[in-house]
Amino acid sequence: MKVVRIVDVCKDYLLGEQKVQALRNINLEFEAGVFLAIAGPSGSGKTTLLNLIGCIDTPTSGKIYINDRDVSGRTPDQLADLRARKIGFIFQTFNLLPVLSAAENVEYPLLHRRDLSSAQRQERVAHFLDVVGLSNYTRNRPNQLSGGQRQRVAIARALAIQPAIVLADEPTANLDHKTGEEILLLMKRINRKLGTTFIFSTHDKRVIARADRMIRIEDGQIAKLGKRLRSRWFLVPNQLSEAHRSSDYKPVQPGEAPVAVVEGRHADQD
Repeated sequence: MKVVRIVDVCKDYLLGEQKVQALRNINLEFEAGVFLAIAGPSGSGKTTLLNLIGCIDTPTSGKIYINDRDVSGRTPDQLADLRARKIGFIFQTFNLLPVLSAAENVEYPLLHRRDLSSAQRQERVAHFLDVVGLSNYTRNRPNQLSGGQRQRVAIARALAIQPAIVLADEPTANLDHKTGEEILLLMKRINRKLGTTFIFSTHDKRVIARADRMIRIEDGQIAKLGKRLRSRWFLVPNQLSEAHRSSDYKPVQPGEAPVAVVEGRHADQD
């Protein structure tokens, strides 16, 4: 089953009387459990693509499938319910509610879930705060936490709904180098241990270096697709599907990297 499938998607915006085509003829599919980076220059359309996958926005034309279910044509309430159950979000600015504790912030998206009892909510909150290493900070408010700890709370909040996908928009942008590395390693461990699908919109070379899939967007179109095999990047012919044979992949040479990183080994990729 493909966790996301995008078919002939275009997205237009109106700026005054001028139509701007943010995305053109996007076709993609990928499986559950990927750690995927959407890269590209500012204004390329990568955040627009992330918002479409997250059902925050809707395409002008084409179809988007989440867990093989067509989400095109759903009402705003139906999309909100889908997000509440299937899609977790991690934001550059954390987006924590300042008057709530860490535990209350993690619980907040669960309050709209009538299928969960109070005890079940508390169990999830405790579990995912433990997963991100904040069991001793449950009562702290955001202004009592460091930037890295706030992002850990945001990760726990995203995981608490037990989503099919976690979408992260520049999750390391507001963190120092060391903290950003720690957050990336944490998300990679969660990806490996829980099988959670992570999709990033990013400029950060460190995120791309940790990814096992890459989409390069330029001028609203897919410029390159990359897949990491045995610590090397390979270009993929036309989609991020496991159905491709290994012979379909073209090794990326040092002078033609799909992104800034061509080769690289990290301890978590061994």
